[in-house]
Amino acid sequence: MNHLAKEKSPYLLQHADNPVDWFPWGEEAFEKAKTEDKPVFLSIGYATCHWCHVMEHESFEDDQVAKLMNRGFVNIKVDREERPDIDNTYMTVCQMLTGGGGWPLTVMMTPDKVPFYAATYIPKESHPNRIGMLELLPAIEEMWKEDRNRITESAEKIKSGFQKSLEIGTSSAELPDSILEAGVQSLASRFDRASGGFGSAPKFPSPHNLLFLSDYSRIHNHAGAQEMVETTLMKMRLGGLWDHVGKGFHRYSTDHQWLLPHFEKMLYDQAMLLLAYAEGWKLTGHPLFKITAYEIVEYVDECLTSPEGTFYSAEDADSEGEEGKFYIWKKSEIEAILPEEDATFFCDHFRIEEDGNFRDEATGQKTGQNIPHLEKPLPGDLEERADSILKALHNERKKRVRPLLDDKVLTDWNGLMIAALARAGVIFDEQEFVLKAERAWNTLNEICMVPGEKLLHRLKDDEAGIEGMADDYAFTVFGLTALYDATFNPDYLVQAVHIQEIFDREFFDEKHGGYFFTAHGAEKLLGRQKEIYDGAIPSSNSVAAINGFYLSRLTGDHIYEDKARSVLQSFSEPISDAPSGYTFSLKSHLLMNSPTNEVVICAEERDDTVQAAIQLIREKAPAGSSILLKTSQTESTLNKVSEFTKNYPAAEEMSIYVCSGFSCKAPVHSLEELNQIFLK
Repeated sequence: MNHLAKEKSPYLLQHADNPVDWFPWGEEAFEKAKTEDKPVFLSIGYATCHWCHVMEHESFEDDQVAKLMNRGFVNIKVDREERPDIDNTYMTVCQMLTGGGGWPLTVMMTPDKVPFYAATYIPKESHPNRIGMLELLPAIEEMWKEDRNRITESAEKIKSGFQKSLEIGTSSAELPDSILEAGVQSLASRFDRASGGFGSAPKFPSPHNLLFLSDYSRIHNHAGAQEMVETTLMKMRLGGLWDHVGKGFHRYSTDHQWLLPHFEKMLYDQAMLLLAYAEGWKLTGHPLFKITAYEIVEYVDECLTSPEGTFYSAEDADSEGEEGKFYIWKKSEIEAILPEEDATFFCDHFRIEEDGNFRDEATGQKTGQNIPHLEKPLPGDLEERADSILKALHNERKKRVRPLLDDKVLTDWNGLMIAALARAGVIFDEQEFVLKAERAWNTLNEICMVPGEKLLHRLKDDEAGIEGMADDYAFTVFGLTALYDATFNPDYLVQAVHIQEIFDREFFDEKHGGYFFTAHGAEKLLGRQKEIYDGAIPSSNSVAAINGFYLSRLTGDHIYEDKARSVLQSFSEPISDAPSGYTFSLKSHLLMNSPTNEVVICAEERDDTVQAAIQLIREKAPAGSSILLKTSQTESTLNKVSEFTKNYPAAEEMSIYVCSGFSCKAPVHSLEELNQIFLK
């Protein structure tokens, strides 16, 4: 066993018995590199990464490669999900040097953490146009010993180039008035009308695009935006990206038709797609979108929920050393499991073929294996029969060797799932969803919140660790504001404000605006970065802007929106250059510049009339509107966190104050009067 044996990360533990003398990231490894005058070989990946498994099997489990690594380098393994700050820094370097990135990420650096070489997957042996480990490692070792100046010069150039990347987030201009329309047009130009989604293969779900378009369509009654949302949600649900047998979404599709996925299942995808399908149902009313939302929750319940109610990170793509083996079927298997009529029905509708329904990515040949998928939604009379067959296949599939579960709990991804469950609970009036969100937060709050000080990023084996980063704070506040909206428990709003205060104090850039990814006292790498690009998940700054908008409305304190606007201003240059890469930021900009209502309901208790008023507001008020509920039970707490409500006492007669732009109309006292306000 190497130095990873006592780590918490499932990814690091996967490598604990490699012949490579791996160290976790820490001063011990860097001191060893300095003492022995060796460069550092840094490998970054995550537990459910297919090509990380490939490189481990080819190289890190190989004695010949391990001997070269141990002789010439001090070797460090990092789980990118545990330490996104390290990953962000060195991924930026890789993109600077190679024009691309991905995992595994391979970096060679000096003992002072300055990189001089970066790549992604490296094969054991060299191929045309791709050097292998057996050739690369001795070459670097020799250069380190014989031509150190060359390495030093390279490291200094990279360090200098990296400093230029820190200029992102220092703009001072306002976003142009046309930016929202430009974002919609940019998405429309890449929209695949036949298959949904944006661009060609590979195709990612990118739910933040759909959330922006949903709001844009609702606010502007834009048919084109709605078409992009509806087509994409439908095609993803029908395709192989959706696990028809066990439910839940895979990571992304290797083809443009959503058929052949990379099979890992990530918590953040389930969270963001739950939001997208819930909002898609609210926009279109399509019943399959509601079914999909409920089935995402079923999958998360079954496979990604801890006994304490928090949510695990991911399930692997690989099992028994083969990607997708758990999920694919031979036609003969299906015919052996199901009665003949059911097998024929299933094969006909779910596109199962004798020679397989997809081709091997490398050879282009049919594989003999099948991914169940649909060409169009099943009509109601066939849906029940299909469900029964899918349950039978699901039970049979449980007998297979299941992919690895990455059972670490990440605060940021849990924040997204809490937000998604709470919001879906509101949209579908589903209290069970809200209770799941509350249970998860109660556990996180107890273990991952250091009272009055900070959030911790990772929970594993009932032990929290690793100081929280921007995503942890932004996504947690996102979840708490959604929980307040779902429950009207003011404690959630108090906690959101408290965590936002820590976030502002430790992460906000007072000079340029926006939030750094790491806190003031965090480990110094090459420089403090800011994240704005909305990739697999929305960026911390995009979510922070949304949070600032809602907190300003819920508390009446404009400072939150001032900070939110400063976020968008500080990143106005990259957003303006490529708006479709920043659609969660566009969503916040859209809401901040559209008419919204802030409604305060005051009543002795939350009775049926009050509940009816809440439902009416949720149906009639514009996107981005918010509700505060003050009762005799919540009055004292709400007065402290939302001081502007002090003048609105909870009384026996229901009073409803409809506000806009921090100005409130005279109260109304009945549903009829309330409805008249929204009809004007």
